[in-house]
Amino acid sequence: FFFSSRRRHTRLQGDWSSDVCSSDLAVEVVPAQQPTVSPAAPTEAPAITKPSTPLVREDTGHDWIWPAEGELTGQFSEQAGNNGIDIAGLDGSPVRASADGKVVYAGTGLRGYGLLLIIKHDDTYLSAYAHNRAVMVKEGDDVKKGQVIAEMGQSGADSVRLHFEIRRDGQPVDPMRFLPQKD
Repeated sequence: FFFSSRRRHTRLQGDWSSDVCSSDLAVEVVPAQQPTVSPAAPTEAPAITKPSTPLVREDTGHDWIWPAEGELTGQFSEQAGNNGIDIAGLDGSPVRASADGKVVYAGTGLRGYGLLLIIKHDDTYLSAYAHNRAVMVKEGDDVKKGQVIAEMGQSGADSVRLHFEIRRDGQPVDPMRFLPQKD
């Protein structure tokens, strides 16, 4: 998809790896259903499993946290075109902001992401939370690290999961390099 601060007539489409200008953000949602907020009583999800290959952690000044609990079922791979990680969980499980920021997108206008939230953390970093069942925040809201921002779901996916991405200057980076290591 494409971002621009000049107008709200921006078309959202395709891969957003080269079109995002993280210092120049505003987003128009292609007409789609409004995100819904629905209370749910999620049950416990399994703990996230450790990645098989140790990574060097990067310090961004944001002290990132895991956005959800569950099993890590998909890893970042530039070669395979997977721009983030997938965390399997239970329908309605809480999705939390990984770092402080501002919601710059909430909607279903991007094919393949289902109900998606994008948070701008600073002029460099964005995080994306896809396949939600419901969102608890709206565009323009300031969010705090750990705040519940959505409920895990399977919108645009074949199973309940959270697809989580971190973008640096609009380019996808491996979230495992920013998230704390799990035991």
